[in-house]
Amino acid sequence: MSTPQRALVLVDIQQDYFNNSPLMIRYPNRVDSLAKITEAIDAAAAADIPVIMVQHTEGRGAPVFDPDSPGFAVRDEVLRRRQDSWKTVVKEFGSVYANTDVAQWLRERNVDTVTLVGYMTNNCVLASAVEGEGLGFSTEVLSDATGAINIANDAGFADAEMVYTTLMTVLNSNFAAVATTSDWAAALDAGRTLPRSDLGSSAIAGAEQARIVGV
Repeated sequence: MSTPQRALVLVDIQQDYFNNSPLMIRYPNRVDSLAKITEAIDAAAAADIPVIMVQHTEGRGAPVFDPDSPGFAVRDEVLRRRQDSWKTVVKEFGSVYANTDVAQWLRERNVDTVTLVGYMTNNCVLASAVEGEGLGFSTEVLSDATGAINIANDAGFADAEMVYTTLMTVLNSNFAAVATTSDWAAALDAGRTLPRSDLGSSAIAGAEQARIVGV
């Protein structure tokens, strides 16, 4: 198996996700996940792999992600590690690829494996992993370097832990290899791929688990 050509993508690590608002990351703990994000950045720097820093905008005057507001800013913990070689992107959609030149930039550098960290699990990380499949990129999601929020609408309610746990399982069943930051750093250092499941295996395991618990 060939060595994966990785890039680390920092998804929307912005102050609005840390402010006391409905968008504040609830699970896993946002301070803990931010620490894991900086670990991933340090590992990427040591391995000399490309890094893309992404910010989301809702436009001027928007209640969140207004580019003129303090909440739009990337966290200082990330900015302190920023290097001149990083690519920076401002996006308007969930996926980091939508209406940006991210895919082209990655291909120009022969990247075939995109590692996603950042926020939110239930929106931009999910959208990026799904679109990445169609673009031909393998995706990795670092489970302890992302986070979700509580969500409710006419379809129902799910707390942040349920959202996060469900989406990690869904992503690993088809769209991404899901791993901890430490496991990813070890794989990066060894030049190997991360293990991942597939839909068939996940379905079989899910049926067996349901039988055991009597669902």
